[in-house]
Amino acid sequence: MDGLSSPLMLGFLGSLAAGLMTAVGALPVLAGREPGRAFRDMSLGFAAGVMLAASFFSLIIPALDAAGQTYGRGAIPALIACASILIGMAAVHLMNEALPHEHFRMGREGPDAVALRRVWLFIFAITIHNFPEGLAVGVGFGAHGLEGGLPLAIGIGLQNAPEGLAVAVALLGEGYGRARAWVIASLTGLVEPLGGVLGAGLISISEPLLPWGLAFAAGAMLYVISHEIIPETHRSGHQNKATLGLAVGLVVMLFLDVWLAG
Repeated sequence: MDGLSSPLMLGFLGSLAAGLMTAVGALPVLAGREPGRAFRDMSLGFAAGVMLAASFFSLIIPALDAAGQTYGRGAIPALIACASILIGMAAVHLMNEALPHEHFRMGREGPDAVALRRVWLFIFAITIHNFPEGLAVGVGFGAHGLEGGLPLAIGIGLQNAPEGLAVAVALLGEGYGRARAWVIASLTGLVEPLGGVLGAGLISISEPLLPWGLAFAAGAMLYVISHEIIPETHRSGHQNKATLGLAVGLVVMLFLDVWLAG
């Protein structure tokens, strides 16, 4: 297997491409076009739908299949998936508590948040948010190569675009210039390759970690959906548009997963 087709390299390149979609999504701020709040909430709802479908169809179901090949039918595969999901959610919760960061509307959280400059609070927030996504892409490539990782990379990339736009617009609202807001939003996506390399590396090293890693990544993304994205999209009275976006994102990711992995 050559270097470019190794799971580690595929995990890095796939998660890097997904992360760069954050920069693409933030491009409208450079053109002076700031979308309304309703459109942003619908776009973030789309991102939540993509992540929700990816969690189940690209991660949890393959985790159950992988555990079933090792332990057979019965309770053990289900217990492994359940435990890994909860561990993944707990890991992101601990990061949320340990790192100072700032939500778009909820304000500052974490230790010593007041002492940090506002820009770093936003960067920490998106780091917490994006790292599990890169991890999921890396785990997908590490588990099943191009076939397993490509749907995830495309899906995560699609949902990164509205997130990049939301971050850039939020920074504009705090007084940052358009170019600086775009650069900062773009940089937040570059944490995903770190998660991608970690996920692909761990799965490549140890086959028994496969079901644990897949379900762990799913749990991490499910926490982000529940704790970050959905509350944000429902805060300004646009929950109907946000739910429409979630429905579209879910079926788009479901279609991509079946089509590209088929």
